[in-house]
Amino acid sequence: MKGYVQIYTGNGKGKTTAALGLAIRAAGAGLKVFIAQFIKGQQYSELKSLQKLSGWITVEQYGLPSFVNGKPSASDIEAAHIGLERVKSSMVSGQFDVIIVDEGNVAVAYGLISKQDLIDLIDMKPANMELVITGRDALPEIIDRADLVTEMKVVKHYYDKGVDARVGIEK
Repeated sequence: MKGYVQIYTGNGKGKTTAALGLAIRAAGAGLKVFIAQFIKGQQYSELKSLQKLSGWITVEQYGLPSFVNGKPSASDIEAAHIGLERVKSSMVSGQFDVIIVDEGNVAVAYGLISKQDLIDLIDMKPANMELVITGRDALPEIIDRADLVTEMKVVKHYYDKGVDARVGIEK
């Protein structure tokens, strides 16, 4: 099977959720999936669900629990670079059919990894592997290299009315 590069970007809700849906579909078809979550270092409800599919889906986080918007610390950058190396080794290992770089675009926007790092991942993708990169603010150079780009657009969101992230829905 030929693999493609997919990007889920935009300011709307659902980028990670779309990628996780693809991961579950792939696992159901017998494909092995590796998910590297950048920025994220906290426990989210989806991690509990994905543990039940651990024979098919591997999830690793490369963010610190304390990371917030702003200038990343040296520890944040180090965690991201460990994740980047893990994604590269997973790509060449032959173990996985699908690799998801969750919040990869945001990792670039925050300076945790470089634009070139993400371009290099795309360029080194084996022909039979699907690569999915999520996160708002996808750069034009990343979009140009992708085969499929979906932009999530906010039309209306209850956050604007003060609704916090809810367990099982947003976290």
